Amino acid sequence: MTGTRLAGTRPRLLYPDPAGLIEHTARYGPQPSGLSRPQRQALIAEVGRAGLTGRGGAGFPTARKLAAVAAGHAPVVVANGTEGEPACLKDRVLMARSPHLVLDGAVLAAELTGAGRAVIVVHRDVREIMDEAAAERARAGLDRVRLEVRTAAAGFVAGQASAVVRWVQHGVAAPTATPPRLAQRGLRGAPTLVQNVETLAHLALIGRYGAAWFRSAGTPAEPGTMLVTVLGAVREPGVLEAGTGIPVGQLLELAGGASAPPQALLLGGYFGAWVEAARASARPFSSAGLADLDAGPGAGLIAALPAGACGLAETARVVRYLAGESAGQCGPCRFGLPAIAGQVGQLASRRSAEPRLLRRWLDQVDGRGGCAHPDGAVRLVRTALRTFGAELERHAAGRCSGGPAGVLPVPSGSGR
Repeated sequence: MTGTRLAGTRPRLLYPDPAGLIEHTARYGPQPSGLSRPQRQALIAEVGRAGLTGRGGAGFPTARKLAAVAAGHAPVVVANGTEGEPACLKDRVLMARSPHLVLDGAVLAAELTGAGRAVIVVHRDVREIMDEAAAERARAGLDRVRLEVRTAAAGFVAGQASAVVRWVQHGVAAPTATPPRLAQRGLRGAPTLVQNVETLAHLALIGRYGAAWFRSAGTPAEPGTMLVTVLGAVREPGVLEAGTGIPVGQLLELAGGASAPPQALLLGGYFGAWVEAARASARPFSSAGLADLDAGPGAGLIAALPAGACGLAETARVVRYLAGESAGQCGPCRFGLPAIAGQVGQLASRRSAEPRLLRRWLDQVDGRGGCAHPDGAVRLVRTALRTFGAELERHAAGRCSGGPAGVLPVPSGSGR
């Protein structure tokens, strides 16, 4: 999979060629540094006016997180490039193409919050690239902030913010319950800003060019660009950069168009939602544009399921994977998800199953976990039951209209 230019204008994050420090500086210019306290406060306010929100899935306003951490004593910045979502590649493509933009954002976040240390937690595929970028900056004496690059833990839950902090501190990639919030007490008890690497790259550009520039793309309510992984039944699967709110169907066209007629789209990732392709195609790829479909951009994924595939079988594979990827720290994950995965598997394999029992289990698990993991799995299953209702009836009659599952990537050894 490769990065693709932003449709209709110059790219912001994904230029065609990877950039070393010299090329990066020539491309973007210098970033703010040595800011006084009033200047830091003014720039945080500018980030608020820009309307930047987290690009890791939660969509929390970035300026509010910056301000909360800046109010604490001796804070730390953690850049989250874990990308444990098997279907998503956007963060890895970003770090491979624009490593210095991510590091710029981490350094600027440290400057704005008063942190003297930034820990960059990255997927193993791009560790070498990020190490070299950090070394380039050290040789140039560029940053006053101490940068540390760490390899992220493998696994789905490893990307949750509290799991990233536990991994850095204790070598255990398991989420923790709140309170206290990480902004109050995180890494080694210090106020900690955990921010997705794409969000930090946008932050670096707002620091240079300001809120009005950032808002010149996207929608008024959800400004800026975003990175989207498009896969499945498209001719050119890859990572695209597009203005927030671009129609879903246009993103599929930017990925080369459909390679087979799509029956449904998985939007947002494995914690996302299945939606009929015909209903989703004209919708803006934004939180507001997808809200009434019980969907959203999430981790920035669109997976097109072709008409010749079974949506129930695909869902069963993913839910088995999610059940095996939990931290196993609470009842909903230890007992609820395996039971749900078993029922979905029976539905998919046309064996005796009880949809009513499954729906009751979904209600019992939803909102009762120690972290967001069970809730995300429940959302996926609920939307599958709704979207593939006709297929559910065929399976109950012992028939299936699809071929073997395998459209959605599931890591080897998990969920198979």
